[in-house]
Amino acid sequence: MFYYDVNGVVRGEVPVMYYRSHRLLFDDDGLMWFSASTKHFVGMNRLGKLVKIINLGDRFILHHDYALDSDGNIVSLATDLTRSDHAVQDQVIKVDTTTGKVTQLIDFGEMFPDYKASTDHSGIDESDPTAKNRWDWIHFNTIQLLPDGSALFSARETSTIIKVDDIEGTPKLDYMIGEPTVWDGTSYQKSFLTKVGDFGDTGGQHSITYEEDPSLPDGQYYIYMFDNNFGYAMTRPDFDWTTIKGISTAQSSKDKDSNSQFRKYLVDEKAGTYTEVQSFDVPYSPYVSSSQEITDSVNLVDTGMQGVFGVYDDDGNLQAQYRMKLSTGYIYRVYHYDFKGFYFA
Repeated sequence: MFYYDVNGVVRGEVPVMYYRSHRLLFDDDGLMWFSASTKHFVGMNRLGKLVKIINLGDRFILHHDYALDSDGNIVSLATDLTRSDHAVQDQVIKVDTTTGKVTQLIDFGEMFPDYKASTDHSGIDESDPTAKNRWDWIHFNTIQLLPDGSALFSARETSTIIKVDDIEGTPKLDYMIGEPTVWDGTSYQKSFLTKVGDFGDTGGQHSITYEEDPSLPDGQYYIYMFDNNFGYAMTRPDFDWTTIKGISTAQSSKDKDSNSQFRKYLVDEKAGTYTEVQSFDVPYSPYVSSSQEITDSVNLVDTGMQGVFGVYDDDGNLQAQYRMKLSTGYIYRVYHYDFKGFYFA
């Protein structure tokens, strides 16, 4: 894990065992939490010492994202290694940061059995490169915890944003955002919010972020994201993704006719609607990548498969760009942290 300053100068390196550190979480006890492998969460103090190391055990491995709940515990996307059907990347677990106890919160295969059954049994497990014959039917890549105990999820394989209520109690589907025809033939289509405006939906979106705004009325908030704008699903080979306006089906990030987007929605839960309020083109990345609003007018966007990340204003004008030399990999995410109260006073 690398720390860079705004001049592109490397300021620090934090080794991990393997896999990747997906994001940094700062708790109320002064610890910084991140993943050090698919099986380990670690808590680092301000001196750089790992004061807590949690092993997930033999059943689960983490996948792609996690968040701190109101009690300071980690809620993480995961794969259940004990499944006889080899389904992957469709679980949510809670990790008690005091005891290390791991609890299953959601099995999305139980929430969406009809959709899961409609998909081809194919895929890999990106968390375990040695795995074979996996069933990557939904592929969650982001989790965002909301103040009311609900959570937002980004599902890459269905190009859908999904909100689930009461995830640490009795989880229940609240709504979905995306192209409804992906879910044709299932009962879940009635859960889609109504799109207001003439814009195409997302394709394989990553790094969705929930954003409150005190100026908005109750029931409204923003969701912004890196929209890969890539239409493909290994487990849905017959679906025509070109039904989504403006979407690309190019597998290569070097495709000159394709671009990804920074996108922002206004969600109105009371009206049951979502509206695009901001979007601009960024370099194309069919997979991975991230976006982050640093201020109201400064946006950090990582185009992972090209190894570039840039700072943009709200109109999409590039202010600065950074490039890493890639070997066979990519930059999964780039996030800005000020480290106030951790490394700095």
